[in-house]
Amino acid sequence: MRHSWRIGRVAGIDIFIDSSWFVIFILFTWAVSTSFFPQRFPDKVAVFHWILGTLTSLLVFASVLVHELSHSLVAKKQGETVKSITLFIFGGVAQITAEPKEPIHEFTMAFAGPLASFAVAGVSFVASFLLPGFSEPLAAVALYLSMVNVGLGIFNLLPGFPMDGGRVMRSIVWKITGDLKKATRIASISGQVFAFFFIMLGILQVLRGAISGLWLVFIGWFLHSAAVRGYRQVVTESLLEGVKARDLMNREYTTIPRGLPIQALLDEYILKKKERVFLVEDNDQVLGIVCLEDVKAAPRDRWEQMTVADVMTPRDELASVSPDTDGSDILKSLAARDINQVPVIEDGRVTGIICRTELLRYIQLKRELGV
Repeated sequence: MRHSWRIGRVAGIDIFIDSSWFVIFILFTWAVSTSFFPQRFPDKVAVFHWILGTLTSLLVFASVLVHELSHSLVAKKQGETVKSITLFIFGGVAQITAEPKEPIHEFTMAFAGPLASFAVAGVSFVASFLLPGFSEPLAAVALYLSMVNVGLGIFNLLPGFPMDGGRVMRSIVWKITGDLKKATRIASISGQVFAFFFIMLGILQVLRGAISGLWLVFIGWFLHSAAVRGYRQVVTESLLEGVKARDLMNREYTTIPRGLPIQALLDEYILKKKERVFLVEDNDQVLGIVCLEDVKAAPRDRWEQMTVADVMTPRDELASVSPDTDGSDILKSLAARDINQVPVIEDGRVTGIICRTELLRYIQLKRELGV
């Protein structure tokens, strides 16, 4: 099971480390500690090389964090919401809650990452010339950091979605065509081409006896999955454009008390009434909403002890919408807040409920109909 740990907060953005990050950190540290530094300082003991290797790895991943922060800070300046940045086995990813609204926003946000990497490379390169008089080992660390950041910047500028270069390309095509979906499709295809190139190159290296080629295969597989997923996301949102909340909401909803045990909710309401979402009330006051997904997330062995109040989304955390809210905006809101349902409120009262599963079912129906 994968986990992530919060290690800090920068400019209002939570920084996490995924459990998979430790794998690449160990591998990277091992690589530089047994190859680069032994060649630079052959007269030093292995412990010395490992200390430098560990320091270098920490600085390299600090550089990755700077890269992602540059994306995030530009996105925030443009009015986007950035929830977090997570370092994981393939580098780092910023969780930005919505796609850019204009091509120029996409261009500046995407280009900020490689630009930051090149800036770090430049500073490190200068430091590698200034540090020898003070410390030769630190100068070597600075030189290696410079080379890695140049590689990071160049790699990310490859014109394949979802890499930064692919996003830059998408912004240009979007500007020319005025069609985000078309631009995403072109950038996604380019990303898949690069992904297959990495996979084939990795396989050739493995066949030649270089086990490191497996890493290129994994990178290619990850890029292919991300490219396909990015295009599907845009297509999914486009299927909801122009569809209003009043067309999606469930008007026939059932109210339940907050003290109702989860097992009773399952037996008496979900299974008998064949309903998936319920409004939680107490003395005619709306307290929250509970959905089938909330029940499924609760530990099965505690369904008898836990109540609706334990699993519902409280009213204070509800992201209500109006009947005229666009369906694509509703989907983005659910994803941004990591919730499964949203009430539709008109003139201060709940007129309907929209559940994430109903949105996905509507999307699937339109796909099957070819609409």
